[in-house]
Amino acid sequence: MTGTATGTAAAQGARGSAPSRVVVCRDCCCGTVKVPGDHAAQSARLRATVPVRISECLDVCEQANVIVVQPSAAARRAGARPVWLGLVNDTDATEDVITWVRAGGPGAAPMPEILDLYVIAAPRRPDAS
Repeated sequence: MTGTATGTAAAQGARGSAPSRVVVCRDCCCGTVKVPGDHAAQSARLRATVPVRISECLDVCEQANVIVVQPSAAARRAGARPVWLGLVNDTDATEDVITWVRAGGPGAAPMPEILDLYVIAAPRRPDAS
């Protein structure tokens, strides 16, 4: 996963209250005209409210738009793992992600039930043999 950390002053200030963060795919399929929606508005809304990292391709193009909700360091130490969400193409789903991240994200707050509809499997990495 590549990309750079981004965010507005509001997102920077939210870091204390939002220990998890999101990774948003914005490469070949996610965030392009191939998938309907206002991708710039989605990215801007996320950046304004939660810590965000914009990534190149996350290798699940058939699930565009893909958002990965990463647990805080403390939650990860306790066993929480990133949650991959696909087909996050509407504002209501984006708001549900924001609500969850601001509440603490994976391992710290229950995921809103509606987001179960968006959960996808993380892509398998090639064996390093």
